[in-house]
Amino acid sequence: MSSSLRRGGLAAAAIAFSIASLAACAAGNNAQTLEVKPDNAATSVGDIKIQNAIVVTQPGTETKGPAVVSATVFNGATTEQTLDSITVDGAGTAELTPAKGEGKGGKVVIPAGGYVILGGENNASAVLTDLSDAVKDGNAQRVTFNFSETGEVGLRAFVVPAEHYFEKWGPSDIPEAPAASASPSESVSGSPSASTSGTPSTGEGTAEEEGTAAGSTASPSTSASEETAGH
Repeated sequence: MSSSLRRGGLAAAAIAFSIASLAACAAGNNAQTLEVKPDNAATSVGDIKIQNAIVVTQPGTETKGPAVVSATVFNGATTEQTLDSITVDGAGTAELTPAKGEGKGGKVVIPAGGYVILGGENNASAVLTDLSDAVKDGNAQRVTFNFSETGEVGLRAFVVPAEHYFEKWGPSDIPEAPAASASPSESVSGSPSASTSGTPSTGEGTAEEEGTAAGSTASPSTSASEETAGH
């Protein structure tokens, strides 16, 4: 996909997402405004409706790190459903976390006659930690939602950076620039202590000391690893 097409996709996603979000926020569960179908990713299968689906990456082209799936999921049934998984082509399966104080057993629950917002502050989250080069800003990526009753619901969602309007829907975990490495500290050697015994050390003592040194050299060193949940 050319860069001009990607830029056009980003602009279209921004306009459609802003209009549809305002409509959803102003609507009740059964209001006619919930029937609005935005120009960006939206689909309906059975009692499940998905609107405003986007994949939000890190801000800036040089920033690497997790991305998130943002969407609004409606459940028109008389019984609740759980969102069991979200898979994005080129990014694998998202890590799902319900909003604080909601969900059951760590699962995202779509209440009967209600909805759940994925992405944004204090909402449920779907974080993608393993993005490939196939996931580029401006692309329309295949996204598959899997529900406990409805099963798989697929669509294509725009990939956008967490900038401007999309900043508040992007990953909450934005990696910091790597810190400059500290200069090695100078080693201070102490003066050798005088020997108090004229008796030469035995071969056994030397072997024991060498064994101890070898053991300390062979022990693995631990390395600190930096974490990703993200929109």
